[in-house]
This record gives sequence, structure tokens and C-alpha cells, in this order.
Amino acid sequence: MKPISAAAALAAAFFAIPAAAQDAGGPPPPPPAPTPETTIAATEWRAVPAENLLVIDTTKGRILVELTPEVAPLHVERIKLLARRGFYDNVPWHRVIDWFMAQTGDPLGNGEGQSPYPDLTAEFTFRRDATMPFAAAAEPMGARVGFFRSLPVQTQPDAAFAQTGDGKVHGWGLYCPGVAGMARDEGNDTANSQFFIMRQAYPALDKRYTIWGMTVSGLDVVRSLQVGDGDNGMMSQTQPDRMTRVRVAADIPEAERPIAQVLATDSPRFRALVDEARAARGADFSVCDVTLPVQVSGGS
Repeated sequence: MKPISAAAALAAAFFAIPAAAQDAGGPPPPPPAPTPETTIAATEWRAVPAENLLVIDTTKGRILVELTPEVAPLHVERIKLLARRGFYDNVPWHRVIDWFMAQTGDPLGNGEGQSPYPDLTAEFTFRRDATMPFAAAAEPMGARVGFFRSLPVQTQPDAAFAQTGDGKVHGWGLYCPGVAGMARDEGNDTANSQFFIMRQAYPALDKRYTIWGMTVSGLDVVRSLQVGDGDNGMMSQTQPDRMTRVRVAADIPEAERPIAQVLATDSPRFRALVDEARAARGADFSVCDVTLPVQVSGGS
């Protein structure tokens, strides 16, 4: 059985973590909590649909990922299928690299396992039309950078709608902290069941690995997972953390179901948040500097 990514593309091409990052002493502190002056109004929250909320319970805590079927329909369908069949339950986080990502989804735990289903066709990019809820955070020449719901994305400008045959423009997700991507072998169309969640930003992955969701709660859990002690972040002598149970929120009884609400990107508070991040970062501003506030209720 071929390795999904442990000995291939993710291992060889992108796992050289810059020395400056390794020496930086861990992830940056979280953004400050909203002050009374910036309290978010009830109307400024957007509820994540239960059908598109993946609940990942782990040995370190709970992770909630908002699925984005408009961006990667085949991969979201596969994630839901495997979650609903219990495939991910008790599967280890077999490869974790500080300042990079945490990888799981291999039932063998050695980077070479996958599901019994066929490999997936790559969905590195998507087509955006005028009806998709996109909120710009920056508009560099010839592009727009912002959010599609909770997912940070880059896209061609709206002016290009009139210049394309289908009235849509090119877009792709950006590998900011919390973004969920699909691991693969050297070939583009070789993703199957293994996936990873970013602990930090890593733009070298953009448009090279399919993005299927965004962590809306539990990034601290992702960053707390046991780091691998072997080559390329693989677990060697270290006991890995595990996903104890993975479910689609819609399949959980309502009384036990977590409800995630994310700051709506069409709200005044979102615009203020972007302006605050740009003022703080100046010329170094990136959409990855914008952390959307989330509130979670219910569940256990």
C-alpha cells in the first residue's frame, strides 16, 4: 500500500521548517479578548450548520472544524463518509511537527494506511461566483484576499466575473493556522483518508494540497498534541495522541450537540477586526493575522 504522504510530498518538499521559526519559542499568543467597547452584538454571529460541523474528540480535547463543501465537495463528502462509518475513531495523530501541522487519518499509524475507498481527484482550487459569501480583508493588485465563511481564501477580483465563460473567478484556500488540508502521495490525485490541521501558517502548501475546512474551535488542542520524535515528525518512541471519536454534528442528538457561532464576515465588527489587525501589523499584514471570534455552546 502506498504511503499517503509520510514518505512522499509532504515529507520531502515542505517539512524543512525555517530555523528562525524553530527557535521562536512556540506559537504566538492568542489575540486579546474583546473589550466592552468591541463586544459583538447578537446579530453579528453566524451559526455553523450542523451538517457542516465536524466534531473531533481527542485525548487532548475537542476540535470543531467547519466543512466547506463549496470549496472541496469530493473531500468533504469523503470526510463525512469516514466519520459516519467510525473510520477515524481511535486513530492516532501519527505525525506532528511543531510550527507546522498535525496529521492523522491513517489506521495503521505509520503513514502508509488509508481507507478502502478510491483516491480522490484533487480540489486545489474552486470557482467563485457573485453569490458566494466572500468578505475581502485586503485587495492587492489583481487579487482579493479575505474569507469565505470562516476559511481564509484568495481569489481573482470581481471585475473578472464578466470576462469568464462561466461568470465565475478562480479561488483557493490559504494555509493559515487551523486550516484543515488533505494529505496525499506524490501524485495530485492521491488523497484518500489522511488529513492534517495547521498549527501555524505555511503558505508553501497553497494550491498544492486540497483544503476542506477550517478549525473554528480547538486550535489550542491542535497545538497541544504530542509532537513526533522521529524523522519528519513521525512518532517513534513517543506515544501519540489519538482521535477518540469523530462525528458530524448533525448526527449527534440535539441535547448533546455542540453549537458553534462564528463572527459574521458581513458584520461591522468583522471590518473593525480587519482594521485592527492591519494597524497592528502594518506592511506585514496577512489574512492569517485575522482570527474570527467564535462562541461554542452545548455539547459535552
